[in-house]
Amino acid sequence: MILAIGEDPVAAVKLMIDGALGSTYGWGYTLYYATNFMFTGLAVAVAAHAGLFNIGGEGQAMLGGLGVAVICLFIPWPHWSLALIFAILAAGLFGAAWAAIPAYLQAKRGSHIVITTIMFNFIAAAVLNYVLVNQLRPKGSQDPASARFAETVHLPSLHEMLAPLGIEFSKSGPANVSLLVALAACVLVWLLIWRTPLGYEIRSLGKSEPAARYAGISSVRIIMVAMLISGALAGCMAINNVMGEAERLVLNATEGAGFIGIAVALMGRNHPFGVFLAAILFGFLYQGGAELALWTSIPRELIVVIQALVILFTGALDNMVRMPLEKIFLALRKGQN
Repeated sequence: MILAIGEDPVAAVKLMIDGALGSTYGWGYTLYYATNFMFTGLAVAVAAHAGLFNIGGEGQAMLGGLGVAVICLFIPWPHWSLALIFAILAAGLFGAAWAAIPAYLQAKRGSHIVITTIMFNFIAAAVLNYVLVNQLRPKGSQDPASARFAETVHLPSLHEMLAPLGIEFSKSGPANVSLLVALAACVLVWLLIWRTPLGYEIRSLGKSEPAARYAGISSVRIIMVAMLISGALAGCMAINNVMGEAERLVLNATEGAGFIGIAVALMGRNHPFGVFLAAILFGFLYQGGAELALWTSIPRELIVVIQALVILFTGALDNMVRMPLEKIFLALRKGQN
C-alpha cells in the first residue's frame, strides 16, 4: 500500500516504531491510548462471555466521563488519591446505569443488545452535548466543555511517578496512574470470570442459554449483571481521558475508543491478558499512525488503511497458522500409522 503511492515502506515502519516505542514521549502516548483500550476491551470481553455483544462502550464511556466531571467539579477534594477512588465509583456507576436499560430490554423484552446499545451511543452523545452546553459550560465560554478541574484532583503522570525512582520519563506523555487502575481491572476481570461462581454462571450462559437455564441459572439476572459490569468498565475509561489527560470534560472525549474496544476484545480472545496485549498493539498503531501523518506525506486515510490491515492480518493469524499446522500434524500422524 505504501509502495503504491511512492513512499518507502521500510522507512514508514521504522518511523512508526520509533514514534511509538523509540522514546519515553512515544511510550507516554502509546500507554495512554492502551489504557483506554484496556477498559473498553474488558467491557466488551465480559459481555461476550455472557453471549452478549456490547457495542455501547462508546456511550457508556461518555456517561462515565460525566460522572467523573460531577465528582471532580462539585466536591472539594483534599488529595487526588481520594478523588480517584470516588471518580472510579462515579464513572462505573454512570457507565453501568447507561448499560442497564439495554440490558433490561434484552433480558425482559427480547430486544437485541446490538441494536439498543448502538442507539444508546447516539443518545449518550446528545445527552453529553446538552449537559456541557447548558449546564457545565462556564459563563462567557464559547467552548462546549466543562471548567478545568482543581489542582488537587490532578492525577500523577508516569513522569511524576517514576521520577522518585530515578527513572527519567517524558513530561509531555499523557500516560498516568490510570494505567495501574487498568492493569488492576485486567486482574480483577480474570478473577471474576475464571475464579468465581458468578464468572462460571456468566460463561455458562454464554456457551448455552438453554443448558444454563436447565442448571438453574437465571438468564435475566446474569444478563443484567454482566452488562452492568461491562458498562462500569467502559465508564471507568473516563478516569484516564477526562480526569487524567484533559482534566475537564469535553465533547468527543472518547475519540472512538469504545468501538476500538470491540476489536481489542476480539483480538485478545476475550481474555484479560489477551486484551492487555491487544490494547498495547492498538496503542502502538494509534501513536505510530499519528507520527506517520505528522512526518510523511502519507495521507491520513491511508494510515487508517494500514492500521486496519495490521489488525486484519493479526486477527487472522490464528487460522493462517493453526490450520496449516493442523494439516501437517494430521498428515504426519497418518504416515506413522
